[in-house]
Amino acid sequence: MTDEHAHLNFCLRLHRALAADPDTTSCWSPFSVASALSLLTAGASGETRDELSAALADGDHADLVELLEEAGELAPVGERDDPPQLAVANTLWADASISVREEFVTELAARRGGGVREAPFHEDPAKARRLINNDVAETTNGLIPELIPSGALRADTVSALVNALYLKVAWRFRFSEQATTDRPFRSPAGRIEVPTMQLTESLDYAHLGGWQAVGLPALGDVQAVVLLPDSRLADAEPALTGARLAVILGALGRQRIALSMPKFRLSMRADLVRALTELGVRKVFTDDAELDGITSSRLAVHAVLHEAVLNVDEQGIEGAAATAVLMRTVAAMISRPVTVQVDRPFLLLVRHQESGAVYFMARVTEP
Repeated sequence: MTDEHAHLNFCLRLHRALAADPDTTSCWSPFSVASALSLLTAGASGETRDELSAALADGDHADLVELLEEAGELAPVGERDDPPQLAVANTLWADASISVREEFVTELAARRGGGVREAPFHEDPAKARRLINNDVAETTNGLIPELIPSGALRADTVSALVNALYLKVAWRFRFSEQATTDRPFRSPAGRIEVPTMQLTESLDYAHLGGWQAVGLPALGDVQAVVLLPDSRLADAEPALTGARLAVILGALGRQRIALSMPKFRLSMRADLVRALTELGVRKVFTDDAELDGITSSRLAVHAVLHEAVLNVDEQGIEGAAATAVLMRTVAAMISRPVTVQVDRPFLLLVRHQESGAVYFMARVTEP
């Protein structure tokens, strides 16, 4: 399976785990989530790494890293075009109490916008939260001002692996604002009137497998693909696989299209732990997590916070997303047992543990 096919599988699987009801609106960033979890995978070993790699890329983690790095740079545009904007940051925020392995520092530095920064999770968690949120807000041009909400950092949180993304690109063929009018849209709840854009242009188009696909080109080699099912989305979407989606995308070819589509602004916040567990990622959330590639301290993930904002209008696309993998310390196991020798007189209680009621009490002086 190619890296693109594996990535499409990940997109569809996590999309359905995040928004299981096909009648609900949702919006998230596979790039941001995959970027953060790819770095987590690089710092994992054993079964923990295998589960992450299988969920993210069907086991081909190196191919995923290459795909993400390639997508992290936009194609150049002409001098008269609006320059596309793409900002990517990958940051490991670590408390002073843990020592980050040099190998992971090197791995992070090789990623786009990668680096390690210190945050006082133990001494001043409010400051740590503020540092991370301010950095994400700066990267996302203010669209995501508070990725980590109040109360998200726990007493045992010592690290956060954060990806932030900002993308703003203009359409290659812009919609006329004067042509935008309120037109009917058949939502699951009934017919509504929404601002609808109009464009007649030679665009990428395909119609097969019960889906129409329209490719809208934007500057920087970015493309928005509208996937419109012939039947109800709630009926068609469950049957759409990564392989079928790849076939549809591969069939896109130029055709003159008279397109009408809504302009919209979407946003969503979610903790991805439950969704990732459905994809088979489990061990990383337990005390048996193998994240020894990040630090010698024993860590486990306790939250994967994600937020995304997407705005599509006559001018183009503006979107921002951020993902924070919050890690906690795992209580150290006592390596040497405590020796207790009952070799002298003692008291004994036999009790009901939950209520505390004592069934028997004894003093044993001569057993």
